[in-house]
Amino acid sequence: MGIPRGPEDVTATWLGSVLDADVSAVDVTAIGTGQTGATYRVSATYSTPQPELPNSFAVKLSAQDDAVRERVALGYRSEVEFYTLIADRMRIPVPKNFYCEISDDGADVVLLLGDMAPAVQGDQIAGCSEEEAGLAVEALAGLHGPSWCDPEWMGLAAIVMPKPGDDDAAKGLGDVSTMAADIVIDRLGARIAPEDQETLVAAMSSVTAWLRAEPKRFALMHGDYRLDNMLFDPDRTRITVVDWQTVGIGLPGRDLAYFTGTSLEPELRADVERSLVERYHRALLGYGVTDYDAETCWRDYRLGAVQVPLLVALGTAFASTTDRGDDMMLAMLRRGCVAIRELDTLELIDSYR
Repeated sequence: MGIPRGPEDVTATWLGSVLDADVSAVDVTAIGTGQTGATYRVSATYSTPQPELPNSFAVKLSAQDDAVRERVALGYRSEVEFYTLIADRMRIPVPKNFYCEISDDGADVVLLLGDMAPAVQGDQIAGCSEEEAGLAVEALAGLHGPSWCDPEWMGLAAIVMPKPGDDDAAKGLGDVSTMAADIVIDRLGARIAPEDQETLVAAMSSVTAWLRAEPKRFALMHGDYRLDNMLFDPDRTRITVVDWQTVGIGLPGRDLAYFTGTSLEPELRADVERSLVERYHRALLGYGVTDYDAETCWRDYRLGAVQVPLLVALGTAFASTTDRGDDMMLAMLRRGCVAIRELDTLELIDSYR
C-alpha cells in the first residue's frame, strides 16, 4: 500500500493491509505539534472482532514540510532502527510497535505504535516532580543496563551523535557547537542571563574534550531524554518513553544529567539529584552491570551535564522554531547552565585535557 504521505492516506484499507485485519473504518486526529514529524491517533473499527489488536493506535509520519523531511531523515532512520532492532532487547518502557516502514532515502516513514492514552505528555516548561523524576531515572537504566559496554551496538547505522573513540567526529561537532552558541546568543541573547551566556560559550568550547572523555564506558543513549518525550499514566505509577530519533552511543551519564538538567527546576534538582543518581545506579546494578561504583556514576553524571546546552544550542541554531519552542529551549538552557556551574562540570572536563 505504500507509506502514507499525510493523514488522508491513513485509510481503513491501508491500516487493514499492514495489520492483516479487516478494518472497515478509521478516524484520524492529530496529536501534538511535532516539529520534525506528524503524529496522529487512529481509531479503528473492525468488521469482525480482533481481540489481539487494540482499537486505537498512534501513527507517526514524516513532517509535512519537504525541507524538514529531508533534514531529519537520519532521525527517521534512527527511530525505525530502534523499534526494529533495539526495543525488544531493552527494558525501557516504550509503545508497542505494530508496523514500520521507511523509504530508501529516509525522507518518508511510518510507524504504527500502540496508543498510550490516557497517559499524558510531560510538560517541559513547567518541569517535573520528584516522583516523576524517579520513574524516569529507573526507566533510563532499562536502556543503559542491557546495552552496557556492548560493542555490538557500534554497528548501528543511524547513530546521531559521534561514537566513542571517533576523534575526528568529536572535533567536527565541537566546531559546530561553538558556531551554534554564537547563533543562539545573537538570536536570543536578550532573553539569556549574562552568566548563562558565559556558561553556554564555555561549555560549547569544551565539547570536543567532553566527547573524548571516558570513551571506554558507553551504552545506548536516547539522546533527548526529557519530559516532552515521556508519557505518564494519570496516577504517576508508570512511564512510557517516546521519540527515538536521536539514538546514540556514549557515556550513559549524559542521558541522566540531560534529564535532570532540563526537566527539574534548579532548586529541586539540587535537593534530589543525589538520591536520583543513587536510584539510577541501583537499577543499573539490577541489570547485571558490574565494576561501576556509585561515586564513578556520580562523576559521570556531573560530566554529562554538557548534554543540555549542546542539544539546546544545536536545536535552537539549526532547527525550525516556534514561540513555544523558544520558551522551552530557554527554560532548558537556564536550568542546564545552573546545573553545570553547581556541579563544577567544566572544571571536571578540564581534568581530562
